[in-house]
Amino acid sequence: MSRPSLAARAGVGAGIGVAAVALAAGIRAVLARQAAVARRRIGKPLGEQSLDADRVWRSRLDGAPLELLVLGDSVAAGLGAQRRKETLGGRLAKGLARRLHRPVRLRTAAVVGSESSDLSAQLDGLPADYVPHVAVIVVGGNDVTHRVPVSVSTRHLREAIDALRQRGTEVVVGTCPDLGALRPVPQPLRRVVAGLSRRLAEAQSEICVAAGATPVDLRRAVGPMFLEDPDAMFSLDRFHPSALGYRRTADALLPAVSEAARVALRTGSLERPSVERG
Repeated sequence: MSRPSLAARAGVGAGIGVAAVALAAGIRAVLARQAAVARRRIGKPLGEQSLDADRVWRSRLDGAPLELLVLGDSVAAGLGAQRRKETLGGRLAKGLARRLHRPVRLRTAAVVGSESSDLSAQLDGLPADYVPHVAVIVVGGNDVTHRVPVSVSTRHLREAIDALRQRGTEVVVGTCPDLGALRPVPQPLRRVVAGLSRRLAEAQSEICVAAGATPVDLRRAVGPMFLEDPDAMFSLDRFHPSALGYRRTADALLPAVSEAARVALRTGSLERPSVERG
């Protein structure tokens, strides 16, 4: 091959490389502008404080209360619900008590705005001798919007699961919701975050199985409902679930949470002492 041919090929290759870099930079700029648009559209009309739903649900039922812990982000905390019984934790506690015919004591450690890296702090904030029978984790949406690498998100999730399992707790994880359902997010950014949330959900499921937790694919279980009827499924900020959205999410989680509680019953761990709330 002649030197001019090599030089020409090198020139073409360099031109393609420059064009690719410019295209990538342009795409990033467009996505950054659309992210700013989405933040302005969503705002914070709900504030940053969720309702306190922590108490014993169905206290008149017989037997010692089952200890239910909820960890994670604003969905886990129930932001957007108008009444305590409409929060994710409240709905899970009520449904679990109804299925088991036993009272359920709910403790919510979830914090609005949390990423997977915040799970360790939520666990550290619990009393040292508190041993929940079942823990439910819902996290991942903020990891996607804040562009946290999947490997980092899943590492923090694995550490939280391991810490709970070491306490003797059964763990259920609601994987990252489908962020493609968020109408305030313009296209093509919405397609991008939909793909990112799908990949994170799949990675979370793999980590759960490996760590001995039970994953629930919220993207498949309730994602289509949010896509088909966003006005009913989302609250006024069009980002967090409405009362109906939390009901459907709890319905998707409840079978796995009930089975985890039954495992606690079969192993006899339900009767172990736990910290009483003050």
